[in-house]
Amino acid sequence: MYPADLKYTNDHEWVRVAGAEATVGITDFAQKQLGDVVFVELPEVGRTLKQGEAFGTIESVKAVSELFSPVSGVVTAVNGELGSHPDFVNSKPHDTWMIRLKVSNAGEAASLLDATAYEALTK
Repeated sequence: MYPADLKYTNDHEWVRVAGAEATVGITDFAQKQLGDVVFVELPEVGRTLKQGEAFGTIESVKAVSELFSPVSGVVTAVNGELGSHPDFVNSKPHDTWMIRLKVSNAGEAASLLDATAYEALTK
């Protein structure tokens, strides 16, 4: 159910690291727990994040939750489509990215969960 090419956090974010770039979003489990997403607040490009640091919020009809960076790095892009279409997170959570980072410590991704471990966490 969870793509094997992604790494996962205990806070239900996913990350795809390719070289020095990381792409971050939330998992299918997270979007199901939230319900219909109505707003996503993302950081400014250029912001430096540490692993585990909150980088934004996601609001649904049920709750407002913080978003946490799976790895350390500098924000190089934010998904502007989420401003007008936050519901993309519900329809394609593992294809809908939120931020892209220039990774500052590639080794951090090794400490994250693989798909099998994440699926076990969510059971």
